[in-house]
Amino acid sequence: MPASHTNQRQNQQVSASRFRKEQSSSKISNRYFLKPYLTEKTLQLGTTSYESLGAHLITHEGVQGVNFAVWAPHASSVSVVGDFNDWNPKHDPMWQIAQTGVWELFIPGIKENTYYQYSICHADKKTRVNKSDPYAFYSEVRPKKASIVAARNTYTWRDAAFIKSRISKYAVNKPISIYEVHLGSWKLPTSNEGSKRWLSYRELAKTLIPYVKEMGYTHIEPLPITEHPHDGSWGYQLTGQFSPTSRFGSPDDFKYFIDEAHAAGLGIILDWVPGHFAKDEHGLGKFDGTALYESSDPARSEIPSWGTYSFDLDKKEVRDFLLSSAYFWFKEYHIDGLRVDAVSSMVYLDFSYEDSAWKPNALGGNENLSAVTFFKSLNRLIHSHFPGVMMIAEESNGWPRVTGPNKKQSLGFDFKWNMGWMHDTLTYFKEDFAGRTNHHSTLTFPLVYAFNESHVLPFSHDEVVHLKRPLLLKSLGSRASQFSQLRSLYAYMFSHPGKKLLFMGSELGALTEWNESTELDWSLLKKVPHKKLQAFVKKLNSLYTQTPALYEKDTTSDGFEWISVSDSKRSVISYIRKGKKEFVISVSNFSEKTYENYALGVPKLGTYKVILSSDEVAFGGTTSKQTHAYEAKRGKTDTQPYFITLNVPASTTLYIKKEA
Repeated sequence: MPASHTNQRQNQQVSASRFRKEQSSSKISNRYFLKPYLTEKTLQLGTTSYESLGAHLITHEGVQGVNFAVWAPHASSVSVVGDFNDWNPKHDPMWQIAQTGVWELFIPGIKENTYYQYSICHADKKTRVNKSDPYAFYSEVRPKKASIVAARNTYTWRDAAFIKSRISKYAVNKPISIYEVHLGSWKLPTSNEGSKRWLSYRELAKTLIPYVKEMGYTHIEPLPITEHPHDGSWGYQLTGQFSPTSRFGSPDDFKYFIDEAHAAGLGIILDWVPGHFAKDEHGLGKFDGTALYESSDPARSEIPSWGTYSFDLDKKEVRDFLLSSAYFWFKEYHIDGLRVDAVSSMVYLDFSYEDSAWKPNALGGNENLSAVTFFKSLNRLIHSHFPGVMMIAEESNGWPRVTGPNKKQSLGFDFKWNMGWMHDTLTYFKEDFAGRTNHHSTLTFPLVYAFNESHVLPFSHDEVVHLKRPLLLKSLGSRASQFSQLRSLYAYMFSHPGKKLLFMGSELGALTEWNESTELDWSLLKKVPHKKLQAFVKKLNSLYTQTPALYEKDTTSDGFEWISVSDSKRSVISYIRKGKKEFVISVSNFSEKTYENYALGVPKLGTYKVILSSDEVAFGGTTSKQTHAYEAKRGKTDTQPYFITLNVPASTTLYIKKEA
């Protein structure tokens, strides 16, 4: 800042009492009579930078108003513009806090719900662009672009007991079943009053939360709700890391949604995007006229295939911005976990780049060393301040160690999406019955690495869009056969090591790919096969969460034992899931043939019963509920010393349990 500006400001500072007196007499409207609210000493940066930066409703020297602060180190000048000054950058120029790159200004009289932006003049002193606040807590509904002044501490939480319970509820040895949902297309309002387009956060609290609870899930995971300009990006190309999208209501409305979820015993996992951001002019790109949040190096500045800028993790200020965002959602919104999007795009320098278009790191490798440091810092920060929450990575390119408490060896996440399992399993189910014989190892291979990480098994939104077909229609055969295969697939998934995630509509047997502009086809529930599939998913969730053998040892090899791994001719696999005190046998027949008098190896003598069959009439199958008791006999079968003999229907998964 030029010295003349500093002197001018010092000369304009007067007492608060004089300011109020002169304002009340309407003789002046100058903004600059009060001392700066922020100084080099009081400016709070680092992982809680949102406490200083952004727009904060405060009382400063006895005067009510808003303090604005923004990081724009290469700007020649910055002004606050808004509906209070006719968006004129000449009215409210900001002052730079020396040596910080931060501009700030306290404006008296500004109130909650005021619209504003920062008018940033580039170093050439000619180009001026209006930018939304990177730290905005509230934003206008697209296509409008302004930030909105929001009060931060007006909501009264009621979830203290739930927060306390998280420490024991979300460990790797607990059941976790996640309902992934796009809030804008789960359901739409039944009426078209006014310009209303979506269910609000509060309406979703009354509809979505009871539904998820009734279906037996443990968590809701919305697709990214941070503010974003384009509906078709599903929230993955964002402009606001601290602002819940106003499509569905205010920040307090979203807090109410989370509070109601906690009251119902449900956790909330946010899909968080720290890897890249939208190129829209009002967003973070070229924020102060330079590559500020992104890299200035074309080989590291964007993700070409996505058309977005990449966050430059070499800059401490950018790392702090993202760390502060993660901290913010846990602290201010009481969320229970983050699903961190596209980790691979961050840890690999050559992600999405042609061979000649990326640059290696200082050691000659393709690892982004700054990203590795960032993730370790992120997980250490969150785990140290919010015990019991979950950090989940979407990492698809085989980073050697994503999860685990050993910070030197791993990135420090609690769970990792098992993309390999998802891909291999769906590849297998796309084969016709004859072809599955030759692809048996595709189904069994994921167990080779299943315990190298702590996993979530995802059938996510990405698998039911872009001509990939809905899950029901991925398998070949008649519609009845497709339903049988899908039920068998779901039962196999719920017995496989790893926590569970299903995208909305999967429980309905959707017949069309997901479209963010329309709601799920709830009319399907008027048809018996779809209604029974929904009942089956509900039963799976109930059985899973009440059967410790299906979750207690998800992450250790002693919780799993093959019975039959190589029966490719019959397309059958079977294994034992072990808990601390009990075990459950899962046997899946993925062929079109029913096997009568099938000899199934079991580990102990005793009486066994089928506790679940995906072929039950109640779930849309063809057989009645099995109540028969099977006595184990001596005789080595597959890997086991004993066996039972039973019928295994076509396209069916059975759960079998030894009676006490």
